[in-house]
Amino acid sequence: MNPASLLPDLPSGSRILLIRLRSLGDIVLLTPSLRLLKEWRPDLQISVMIESRFHDLLRGNPYVAEILSPGEGVRLRRATTRLHAIHRLRAKKFALCMNLHGGPTSAFFTRFSGARWKAGFAHFRSRRLYDFLIPDAREILKQEVVHTAEHHAAAFFWMGLPRRPIPPTELYVSDAARAAWPMEMRRLGINADQDYALIHPTALYQTKQWPAERFAQLGRYLNESYGLIPVFSCGPDEASALGAVERATGGAIRRVEGPQLDLFMAAIAGCKLFIGNDSGPAHIAAALRRPLVVIFGSSNSRIWRPWTGSPSSDERFSPGAGNFRIVQNFYECNPCPGDRCYRYEQPECILSVTYEQVRAAVDSLMESFVSQNTVGRSDCGDAQRPSQGG
Repeated sequence: MNPASLLPDLPSGSRILLIRLRSLGDIVLLTPSLRLLKEWRPDLQISVMIESRFHDLLRGNPYVAEILSPGEGVRLRRATTRLHAIHRLRAKKFALCMNLHGGPTSAFFTRFSGARWKAGFAHFRSRRLYDFLIPDAREILKQEVVHTAEHHAAAFFWMGLPRRPIPPTELYVSDAARAAWPMEMRRLGINADQDYALIHPTALYQTKQWPAERFAQLGRYLNESYGLIPVFSCGPDEASALGAVERATGGAIRRVEGPQLDLFMAAIAGCKLFIGNDSGPAHIAAALRRPLVVIFGSSNSRIWRPWTGSPSSDERFSPGAGNFRIVQNFYECNPCPGDRCYRYEQPECILSVTYEQVRAAVDSLMESFVSQNTVGRSDCGDAQRPSQGG
């Protein structure tokens, strides 16, 4: 079969399984492709397999029929839950399984999915598992640099989805989480009529984590100059990072530690400004149309910047919504794997970013809202659709 006819020729009502097990940013950056596929063929039933801890990212998404779990646990329990997951997959009689993740677990579920057709990228291991090997996205799109959102979409374009501008990322916060967040605000000592900035000072690697004392300094600046109450957040097992910010601040800070993902999304949705390192929460903020400043270190900002739509997308340029600024100092060794610094004694790429650079990005972003008459100096308004990034 010609791969370009695979998606167009699927029978009406066919089920498709997409496997993208983790993590925050990758799953968020898959959402534009989900929309492209479902808007083109509303009859298709799209199932997405992701780890259960990330299910809130796709709950309420109108383009997803169901969210599946790969089965979790340790040792015997994990083996049992995965066998049950395989049994459920095979009962659904998928027409197509697309492995968008790679790695042994996703290959395992692809192999035993029972799907009529199986597709995965050509660089994945277990190549003989797939009926279709998707070429490099740069080859498909005929461009030198491919953003992660474009990488996902390219796979669908190659299999017959008509090529069109790629829309922005999008997420949906549950009503329950939106109702719970004001109670958490009161616990933090924030009134409903007070504006706050959410600051996320953690990242996966030290090469991507801006120093705690600079985040502390930035929190003071936001409060003094824009009337925004700084709220610092972290994921599970990351409380030490907030402790470092607190020590640098010289007093207690407002902390949101390891919340449930849906509550964290509600916290981001309600903020007037998001600031953080290159990490999953920054992509959540972009998908929720919040103004944001992202600090990059070892990774490639051209590939991992917040995605607000293709340049030709009508939604990208709506005035006053979803602007972002990136702060990064480029080195010849950038990008790198990031697990450690391969060139210097310490990760100069992230450490070289000064407080003044980030403050200037904040000021630029805030001034852009003033110039568009959408906000005052301490009010960033509610964004509805994304606009051009900085």
